[in-house]
Amino acid sequence: MKKLDGKASGASDVVKSEVTHVSDATLRQFMGYHMKRAFNIIQTDLVRTLKPFDLRMLTYTALVLIVDNPGLRQSQLADAMDVERPNLVVIIDELERRELIVRDRVPTDRRAYALQVTLTGRRLYEKAVAAVTAHEALLLQRLDEETRQIVVAALKTIETSRGKA
Repeated sequence: MKKLDGKASGASDVVKSEVTHVSDATLRQFMGYHMKRAFNIIQTDLVRTLKPFDLRMLTYTALVLIVDNPGLRQSQLADAMDVERPNLVVIIDELERRELIVRDRVPTDRRAYALQVTLTGRRLYEKAVAAVTAHEALLLQRLDEETRQIVVAALKTIETSRGKA
């Protein structure tokens, strides 16, 4: 057994910590760490922004994609959102239960459903998009337009390289 200060070291010994500041210097070398830290801030604020509309990030994303792509099939929505189709059913069910969207059978494929927004859904979409736009403007107010475009271009490059590494 190791001895500390003349005493036998064991599992019951308590090590006193003198750490007053946690260093994340090693982690700050990685782009992914910076992205995750920034996303945590954005996500927390976005959750607060969407709460008055009774929307979560996934239901908001689905609603926006359905409004922007009338007649979108559920399978296309699952692909666009990068979610498993069974998980998407829960999201679609919630939007339909709230009468924000309707599912219409696709005439050429009775197994498929085309998704359409209702008037209630469109109105909620307009309010929620305005709130999210304001949320993002506030969070990014210290970045000039050129910097924003550079960041978006870099993120797109990372996104399109998925699976190629």
